[in-house]
Amino acid sequence: MPDFHDPSRLTALGHDWVAAWNARDLERVLAMYSEDTEMTSDRIPAFGFGASGTVRGKAQLRAYWSAALAKLPELHFELIDLYVSPDSVVVFYQNERGKKICEYLRLDDQGKIRQGSANHLVH
Repeated sequence: MPDFHDPSRLTALGHDWVAAWNARDLERVLAMYSEDTEMTSDRIPAFGFGASGTVRGKAQLRAYWSAALAKLPELHFELIDLYVSPDSVVVFYQNERGKKICEYLRLDDQGKIRQGSANHLVH
């Protein structure tokens, strides 16, 4: 069985994640996530997906990101760095508006993203 938590695999996942977003290929992005994934972001309530800031399950995540992509035609991520731990990768990037963001992506034992969190600067 492959070791999905090997640092080189986690680094590759981070690069693939950025590339999939830059291709605006939502299905490619979603293929990296487990069916029971959870995503948390302070941007989620603004798109009408609940005040908690968390969406649960791949179907709800698809709906949220579809709405976001429709409103962000210029979306583009420039990778700054990747940080790995035994079961996660943090993708540190700058978006098309010059905002720096860290995405925390925790993997399950099948190498799929089980939990994600978009972390933005407060100011």
